[in-house]
Amino acid sequence: MAGRVVSVNVGRESTGEWTGPRGRTGIDKRPVAHRIAVRRTGLTDDCVVRGDDDQAVYAYAREDVGWWEHELGRELPPGRFGENLSTMDIDVTGAAIGEQWAVGTAVLQVCGPRVPCVVFEGFWGMPGLIELFTRHAVPGAYLRVLAPGEMGSGDRIEILDRPRPQVTVGEAFRALTTEPDLLPRLAAAPALMAKARLKAERRLSAGEPR
Repeated sequence: MAGRVVSVNVGRESTGEWTGPRGRTGIDKRPVAHRIAVRRTGLTDDCVVRGDDDQAVYAYAREDVGWWEHELGRELPPGRFGENLSTMDIDVTGAAIGEQWAVGTAVLQVCGPRVPCVVFEGFWGMPGLIELFTRHAVPGAYLRVLAPGEMGSGDRIEILDRPRPQVTVGEAFRALTTEPDLLPRLAAAPALMAKARLKAERRLSAGEPR
């Protein structure tokens, strides 16, 4: 069964004390009505501060947003997690690292989980958000762009390829945060984003898992 794009969201630049050491961020993303071009570095019209092709596109499932709305007792519109793609009917947390998606005319590759930082907590103005996000362990997925194209709301999300053996986004997130025993499994995911791989290698060389 194919997934679908609920909305494509792009960000504007925000500044302030909460934006971290860079002093600016593009986390404040809003849905757009028109189709958006997808480049290797991300979406046109999107303010990108991170500058990493492994983080060109960030996806978060609307089904997973539902948990947060119930937990917090408020509505969370598309883009509130800083995601470029708000999705339905595709398992983002259960996606395999290296899995390829056709979205519109672009081809994307799942390459790692989002690990929250102080910018995310500052954007929400919610102390303790990082701890709650980490404990809930439904992080959304970063995707790199294998083939540029364009996408828009209502587009299908087709899974073109799923590697074997599988290391899921959720497993990678837990390995990097709360379950270091899983760190050795990341070696089975050659498509894992470079930052996550380096972090895993450093932790293992330091003697983790413990």
